[in-house]
Amino acid sequence: MSTGPWGGAQAASVGATAGHRLVPHRAVYDMQLGELEEQSGIAGLNGRMVYDFTGNACEGYSVNFRFVTQFQDTSGGSQITDLQTTSFEEPRAESYQFLSKTFVDQKLVEETRGTAHAAAGAKTVKLKEPSEKSLKIGREVLFPTEHLIAILESADKGVHFLAADIYDGAETGEKVYATTTVIGDRAMSPVKPGSDGPEAPLAGLSYWPVTVAYFDPTAEDASGEQVPVYQLSFWLYENGISGQLKLDYGDFTIKGKMAALELYDRGDCPQR
Repeated sequence: MSTGPWGGAQAASVGATAGHRLVPHRAVYDMQLGELEEQSGIAGLNGRMVYDFTGNACEGYSVNFRFVTQFQDTSGGSQITDLQTTSFEEPRAESYQFLSKTFVDQKLVEETRGTAHAAAGAKTVKLKEPSEKSLKIGREVLFPTEHLIAILESADKGVHFLAADIYDGAETGEKVYATTTVIGDRAMSPVKPGSDGPEAPLAGLSYWPVTVAYFDPTAEDASGEQVPVYQLSFWLYENGISGQLKLDYGDFTIKGKMAALELYDRGDCPQR
C-alpha cells in the first residue's frame, strides 16, 4: 500500500510554501476498524501507525513510517501485517531514496529499495530490490513530500481539487499512482489552548479536510472504469501534520486517532 502524504505523506518543488513550513514531528495513531461490509471477510482489526518526519527545505526531508495491523477474519484466523518504510527527499525533489519492507506474522514477504532521480525529460528510478532494474517515470510525477506541499499550496489558494501522479516506491517500486485530491474549506482546530491531550500542539492552528483517492492506472473494473485502490481522508493542518485519519478500502475502513504527538526542532533553514 502507498504511504501517501505520510510516507511522505502525504507536489511542486520541495521547499517552504507561502505561509507554511512543514514541522518536523513524530505522530502516533491508534488504528481501529471503522465501517464494514459483509463481503470483506474481516471480523476485527486494530493497530498502530507511527509517522516520524524530520528535515527542512534546505536539507531535504526524511520519513520513517511504520504501520502494524492485526486482522481477525470471519473464520477465526488472524494475521499481523507490519509495513516499515524509510525515505529521503532531497531539496527541490532532485532525488528520492526509499526502502520498504512488509512482514506478515513476522516473516518478510516483500522488500523494495531504490532511488529516483529527476532529469530534464523524465525521472529515472533505479531499483535494487526486489530485483535490479531501471525505469523511467514522467517528469511531472511527484514524490510524497512534493505532493504534500502541493496540497498545502492549493488549499492556501482556495483551490479545492488537485490531480497528480505520485511515486513513492510502493509495492515492487514499479508503480505510479494517479491521485485526485479534494480539499475542503479551511477550519480552525477544535483543540483548546492549554489542553493536555495528545493533540495539544495543534491548538490555534487551521486545517483543511482532505481526501486523496489513489488509482492504479493499469487496473479497471468490469465496466471499464477506474476505481480507487483506496482513499485516504484526514485533516491537514497548516504545518503539515495530519489528524482524524480514515483509510477506505471499499468494503471496509480503518480509522486513526492521534495517540501522541511530539514536535521536533525545526532546524536552521531560512524561509524561502
